[in-house]
Amino acid sequence: MIRLENVHKHFGRLHVLRGINLEIRKGEKVCVVGPSGSGKSTLLRVINHLEPIDDGTIYIDGKPVYEHRVNGRLVRDSEQAVRAIRARVGMVSQRFNLFPHMNVLDNVAVGPVHVRGLPRAQANELARHLLQRVGLSDKVAAVPSQLSGGQQQRVAIARALAMEPDAMLFDEVTSALDPELVGEVLRVMRALAGDGMTMVVVTHEMGFAREVADRMLMMDEGMFVEEGQPADFFAHPTEPRTQAFLDAVIRH
Repeated sequence: MIRLENVHKHFGRLHVLRGINLEIRKGEKVCVVGPSGSGKSTLLRVINHLEPIDDGTIYIDGKPVYEHRVNGRLVRDSEQAVRAIRARVGMVSQRFNLFPHMNVLDNVAVGPVHVRGLPRAQANELARHLLQRVGLSDKVAAVPSQLSGGQQQRVAIARALAMEPDAMLFDEVTSALDPELVGEVLRVMRALAGDGMTMVVVTHEMGFAREVADRMLMMDEGMFVEEGQPADFFAHPTEPRTQAFLDAVIRH
């Protein structure tokens, strides 16, 4: 469903993504791990075109998107086309980015109304259903400042789901949460995985990754250095960098 072909990204002189090749099948759950600064967040941001790539091609359902070369000429998608792809590939990050002046229901319903063109009553019904799904049906009238971090993150997940995406990208969604709030967010993500959602998850939650992932990817210095099924990846890593990373994270 998602394919990256020889994707490069620079920030000034810093070469953050170095020829990334990646395929994500429909319904697959892929967890990406690695040290800080290895390019994990940038990987998700280029899939969602929050950062444009410098070279390579990104495909969604087999079609090149955002910007690609045709007979050597760079062709950029329109803003409308980019928005359409973003609606299909939802993203949740460690920052909740909720609208502080809107209540929870409106935060979830605003996308379906303004992007998908749903009537307000239908969008509200969808929002209520999704808030029930993430365990927040009793918070529809609350504003974000009245919620815990874990609750805000679950609203952010509901908001992304309201666009009815084909895939979800999760970027360290529990890293800003107090430890006692992490579990409630991971429970929602486990349920999504169980429902068959295509997911790319950047995480340091190794227990979650071991349980949910179909495939693990280890990233370091802008490249994938190891991949495998969770059982092999955790028990028998082949790369010294992977072993050192796992030792540090699990020991911590």
